[in-house]
Amino acid sequence: MSSFNDDVITLRKREIQVRAGYLPQTSLQFYAENPRIYSIVWKGDDEEPTQEEIFEALSQSEHVRETLVPSIRNNGGLIEPVLVRNNVVLEGNSRLAAYRILAQQDPKKWAQIRVRILPESITDSQVFSLLGEYHIVGKKDWAPFEQAGYLYRRHMVHKVSEETLRTEVGLTKGKIRQMIHVYGFMLDCGDRNPARWSYYDELLKGRRFNKAREQFPDFNEKIIGLIQDDTISRAVDIRDGLPNIVKVGGNTLKKFMAGSLSFKDAVEEAHLRGVGNIYTERISEFRKLLADSHVDTELQGLSDAEKKSLVYDLKKISTRILQLLRKVGTSE
Repeated sequence: MSSFNDDVITLRKREIQVRAGYLPQTSLQFYAENPRIYSIVWKGDDEEPTQEEIFEALSQSEHVRETLVPSIRNNGGLIEPVLVRNNVVLEGNSRLAAYRILAQQDPKKWAQIRVRILPESITDSQVFSLLGEYHIVGKKDWAPFEQAGYLYRRHMVHKVSEETLRTEVGLTKGKIRQMIHVYGFMLDCGDRNPARWSYYDELLKGRRFNKAREQFPDFNEKIIGLIQDDTISRAVDIRDGLPNIVKVGGNTLKKFMAGSLSFKDAVEEAHLRGVGNIYTERISEFRKLLADSHVDTELQGLSDAEKKSLVYDLKKISTRILQLLRKVGTSE
């Protein structure tokens, strides 16, 4: 198994010469810069994890134990070889971890692992570009946090422009900018938990919370604290609940920010004040539709048959509105 064959991989319309064969799996190292490893193992920007820490983290992964180990065992080896540069596995770290788990049971059988060896001249920028091809453009098997980590480091470390990233990974510049922004925000917050990606993504999406941030400079810190202590336990609460608290404003928002009103109670209070109720929101939208000056012009141009149908609907709506006014006590 020591002989190697010439092979090629294509990157950005350029063929890169590689050698395909087998190497002792014990001679290989995990790639600490791989975005997946970076997201689950790294403790800080200057604290590169040890090889033992990386293996420990990967070996506890459900994907490695429940999917890769049985698959590799049943196939008698790898279907897709790992990609290596200078004995470091750039692509296929989870497969290497699975191999080592199998080798703990049968060292001889799982001593050699199938590899493709990249030339030593390949740059870090090319490596990250290659990883993007595999996991964002191709298999798309990275979690959003891992994809964002890749984009962040490609942009911030390798100085690749958003426009170039757009052509590389097929995402819009707006989406790329948002992902880089959210990832950097999470690093600043000291939160590398991939499961919390959606929380921060919702917090930083659009302009929904800008007025609250202007009124309360510690707004972000307040929400970050609630995320990290699991008070806000679902991203959907930031998507749906938090905007209602902000929208109702007033004493509800003030008490929430002061801590005298819990997140759950603030959402409930906003609901009782008519914010967040799907029916009140739809009625408000209907009112805005009727207030649109274009409505009159458009409806006047209807055919006689369409006008007849419209008059019928409007009379029914008028009757129902009077009923609702009486029931909610605001008919005066």
